[in-house]
Order: sequence, then structure tokens, then C-alpha cells
Amino acid sequence: MHSNPCHLEFDVAPYRLSGVVYGTLLNHEPAIASLGPAAELPPYKAPAKAPVLYIKPRNTLAGHGDAVVVPADAPELEIGASLGIVIGRTACRVAPEQALDHVAGYTIVNDISVPHGLFYRPSIRFKARDGSCPIGPMVVPRSAVGNPDALDVRVWVDGALVHSTTTGERRRTVARLLADVTEFMTLSPGDVLMLGVAADAPRVRAGRQVRIEIEGLGQLDNRLVNEGVPQ
Repeated sequence: MHSNPCHLEFDVAPYRLSGVVYGTLLNHEPAIASLGPAAELPPYKAPAKAPVLYIKPRNTLAGHGDAVVVPADAPELEIGASLGIVIGRTACRVAPEQALDHVAGYTIVNDISVPHGLFYRPSIRFKARDGSCPIGPMVVPRSAVGNPDALDVRVWVDGALVHSTTTGERRRTVARLLADVTEFMTLSPGDVLMLGVAADAPRVRAGRQVRIEIEGLGQLDNRLVNEGVPQ
């Protein structure tokens, strides 16, 4: 049983999350570069020009402090530290210059996946396991975050730093991503749009404690446990 991050309350409109979480693939330039020639192979033959999105459905949602189950068919899970962009008012075809006006604030998202080699259309069985999207511990108002495109992001496992990056080096900044996504779909108050996971995301086995820190947003803690182990 997981706590429901949709019940997470914060001090600016819309005050709660909607439960709709969108992930963004390949928004980190080093991650794209790491694909090498594979990005040029059929059926795509080139890196994607538009945002590549997917959904983390409600069964994936978990909160700060919840245990995350490592399924029996996946000996380890990939820990995807991402900035979560919380929508404050309806965003449809917004210009980059006005995009941040539609943001309520920011939070930490752990976009957990079963490791896989599919980088454009990963199967839902890799991305949508129960409890694979912890969110929290809070939503920090946009006004309290000076530059969302220059925040330090760190992943710790059992107290050891295993991954360090920033929200920079992005193909699309926060504003540009919002503009490009809302060109073809509407984002609603309380929705969360992930900026995306950086290259070389760490893999972690059951029995480990994971902590994600994003500068100014606090820390999101979760423990990985084997399937069938009482939580």
C-alpha cells in the first residue's frame, strides 16, 4: 500500500496534484549523445524532433518514505531522478515567454523503471510497475525557485553519492518543453510534467535506501524491497 501523492497539499493554486504525471524521454543532451549510431537506425533514423512523452499512471504513484517493490522478474531497478513541473493553470499552446506563468511550482520525481534498451517506445511493463513513481516530499512554489534550469540533482544510495547532475544540458528548457508539449496537448492544473532523466541513471537492488535531492526542493526518500516482503 502506497501513500497517495495526489493528497500532497501546497500553498499555491491548485493546492493539490491531479494524479496525472507525464514523463519526457531523451531531453538530456548527454543521454542522446550516448545512444551513438543507434539513434540513426530504423524505424526512426534520427533523434526525435518533437518531445517524446509517456504516462506514469495512478498505480505507479507513491510518496516520500514509501517502500518500492523490486519485482521478481527484475533483479534491479533504474532510478530516474527528475524535476517535476507542477502545472498551476491550464496550459494550451503557450509561448515560451509565458510558459512559466502556468507553473505552480516544482517537486522531485523518482521515475523508476525496469532496465530496458528501448529508448523511444519503452513497453508499459518497464515504466508502469506499481509504486514506480514516488513524488514529493513537497511542492515548492515557482516564486521560490530562481532558475529551474540550473538546479543540482543528486542520487544517494545507502548514504553514498552515486549520481550527480543538474537540470541543465537539456534539449528543451522548462519553458521550451512546456511550449512544445502544449502545442499538441493541454496540461491541466495539478498535472506534473517531468523535465526528464539524465544520462547514466543508477541501478539499484532491493534492500537499499534511495535518496534524491534537488537543490531547493528537499529530498525524496524510498527504500527498495523484494517482491513478497512485508512492507
